[in-house]
Amino acid sequence: MGIGPRLVAAGLAWSALAAFVPAGAAEAIGLTPHRAVYDITLVDARPGAGISELTGRMVYEFTGAACSGFTQKMRFVTSTTNQEGETSITDMRTSSWEDAAGDRFRFENSQYRNQQRVEQTVGEAVRRKTEIRVELKQPKKKTIKLPNAAIFPIQHSSRMLEAAREGKHIFTTDLFDASEKGEKVYATNAYIGSRLPPGYNKQLPEVPGADVLNELPAWPVALSYYEKGTEQEDALPAYELSFIYFDNGVSRRLLIDYGNFSIRGELKELTILEPEPCASSQSSGRKTN
Repeated sequence: MGIGPRLVAAGLAWSALAAFVPAGAAEAIGLTPHRAVYDITLVDARPGAGISELTGRMVYEFTGAACSGFTQKMRFVTSTTNQEGETSITDMRTSSWEDAAGDRFRFENSQYRNQQRVEQTVGEAVRRKTEIRVELKQPKKKTIKLPNAAIFPIQHSSRMLEAAREGKHIFTTDLFDASEKGEKVYATNAYIGSRLPPGYNKQLPEVPGADVLNELPAWPVALSYYEKGTEQEDALPAYELSFIYFDNGVSRRLLIDYGNFSIRGELKELTILEPEPCASSQSSGRKTN
């Protein structure tokens, strides 16, 4: 079963960003540039999942600034063994860019199986007054029109973080994350637990670079993704993701449930990155190319 590329990244972009965002660091939207490495292990596999073992590693990187936009990159490699003892290697690589205003979203997702590329999605989404227009280049050229109310991944993470800071416990919105060949919008429901005070990170296993989280508050989050049209019918979510979300946008203790199996992501290394510099002449906070 494939893993929605933006699902993981979303768990790892405050109310709507103003049309003008002052030039400055990525902290302007509450997210700190960083690189995080996670070890992936199988938690359980239900009957019919066809999985007996799964291990892997995920590397997630968030960079950028309000003046130039924000980039997310992820590489997610897993080794899976089925019940017949056959092993396969899946390598997912994703890269995307969003402007700070949440009006443009470029994406490129590739999936390899045993070193052979089996899927690629490339395109750009542009928000207009009444719709979002998606121009796909891969897997084939296609134009898709989506509801204007949907938001993009970095917007989603940032707004969810702002909801947590405001003490809200439920955050719901539609999300376009370019998964499923760039043609699907998900309805998302986030349940945000009570604020964990600064110092909570000290209770977790020590990780190189993660001491920067010691003085930050955090929130437990359970995030569900639903197929549009089913979320009001008590249907099971397509995916469920839970994690501890720190005040700078770093996640720990990931748990991803795909229905017939679930996996855990344990943070193994964290590097805080320098925000990209912004020229003083860049005052619009948007990338125009």
